[in-house]
Amino acid sequence: MQGVVLFAGLIGLVWTVANWIVTGSSGMLVISGMAVALAIIVVTSLNNWRLGVLFFIFWLLFEDLARKYLGNGLMLFFGKDVLAAITYVSLWRAKRRGEVAWFTPPFMMPLALFFCLAFIQVFNTWTPSVLYGFLGLKLYFYYFPLIYAGYALIRNDTDLEQLLVYNIALGLLIGLVGIVQSLVGLRFLNPTVLAPEIQELGNLTRYSPLSHQAVPAPPSIFVSSGRFASYMILVAILALGTQAYLLLRHPRRGVSGFLGIGIAVVAAMQSGSRGSIIYVVMSVLVLSAGFLWGAPGNGGQGRRLLKAVRRAFLVGAVGLFVMIQFFPSAIGASWAFYSETLSPTSSVSELQYRTWDYPFNNLMVALQHPRWLYGDGTGTASLGMQYVAKLLGQAPIDFWVENGWGTLILEMGILGPILWIAWTSSLLYFSWKIVRQLRETIYFPVALSIFWYAFLLLVPFTYNGIAPYQNYVMNAYLWLLIGVLFRLPHLARDPRRVSRAAEAPKLATAVAYAGEV
Repeated sequence: MQGVVLFAGLIGLVWTVANWIVTGSSGMLVISGMAVALAIIVVTSLNNWRLGVLFFIFWLLFEDLARKYLGNGLMLFFGKDVLAAITYVSLWRAKRRGEVAWFTPPFMMPLALFFCLAFIQVFNTWTPSVLYGFLGLKLYFYYFPLIYAGYALIRNDTDLEQLLVYNIALGLLIGLVGIVQSLVGLRFLNPTVLAPEIQELGNLTRYSPLSHQAVPAPPSIFVSSGRFASYMILVAILALGTQAYLLLRHPRRGVSGFLGIGIAVVAAMQSGSRGSIIYVVMSVLVLSAGFLWGAPGNGGQGRRLLKAVRRAFLVGAVGLFVMIQFFPSAIGASWAFYSETLSPTSSVSELQYRTWDYPFNNLMVALQHPRWLYGDGTGTASLGMQYVAKLLGQAPIDFWVENGWGTLILEMGILGPILWIAWTSSLLYFSWKIVRQLRETIYFPVALSIFWYAFLLLVPFTYNGIAPYQNYVMNAYLWLLIGVLFRLPHLARDPRRVSRAAEAPKLATAVAYAGEV
């Protein structure tokens, strides 16, 4: 009877799919395929939360590709959130059975105070609807439980290596798509006509102010070029930490990290985003210096890190050299745009204006708001508020500022940025303690890379605008990687997981001592 039912169901499914294909209902076909895939992933995640985390990362990154082709519907937007909730439930069940490691983040108190303020502001009398508040809570806190998933996911060096390589591989693919779009045109894996709210974000072309050269801003698989540019910064940071860690653990490995660095540098150059190229170059310089500072005391390990730093610069230079040789016009337009708008000697330089004047002026505008003391409510100046307005049939809120602290003032009053600074400072303080604790171990490059990413996202990125933190890709990776960071000291303390290279000095000392005896 089960066989008969399954056969009948299969016949019905084939008949429905064939009918959609014949009638040209490709959208319905894709949505149904995604629904089936989501159902399979949900069942798998309930049985194995570790696979659920990996599936969630994949869905998180590639969900925008479906949104672009299917009209940017709200149902598609919440697919990753359903998957995240299932993963949380599965992880909690594993915790109840005592199958996973758990911990209490040391910065929970200031973060809890910030959450209480945000929750109270949901019911601010000046907010048009509590839906804005629930949107804000989701943007600020929904992916926080990933910190426990990241902590429990890493049981040994193999888990750490697999997670890093998995994310670098996805980053390579996304970066390559963006590079191809910058060369052949934005129509590659990107519809010409998008939903009205993302039309400009997904088909953006900038022009150099003096030479008037066109610089397409590729969105890659995302719905906006800004999300792609920010993601490339994350890929560059992870690639640097991964290649250094793999070289310390396996002296002949690290290829994925080298490829990741090269692709990230070229993709940032072709992204049309000045912030992306600046922060990628800054990350390469800062992390390279940091790796040398925290290199293991063993001379062989230190030489490997020096070699990793050398190769990182070499791979980035080779990637740019290839672009110059084979696609000089494309990279020339990008260089013209960056040099004309960032060089202090340029007559149209925007370096000081974009880095200081513009965000500071926006902060002053927020302080001039009539309700700066107590705000208008959580989510009323956040990313995605236009979707809430569309759902409610209201006009979008037109008073907002492009400064992260200013946004917090508009939403939660003057207490918002104060508590934000408190919990982010606490997180960075305890994270830095772990980085120092892991100095002269093979885990130091990964720890420093995660700390640097958290610092960039929570301090300079957020000061210039709250959108990077509220960007679900950057936010989810923040909490997942912070969980990984707090897990690394346990790997370093386990003598069974010390690399052979790290044991070499001890073995040499023992042999020398035996010879003397």
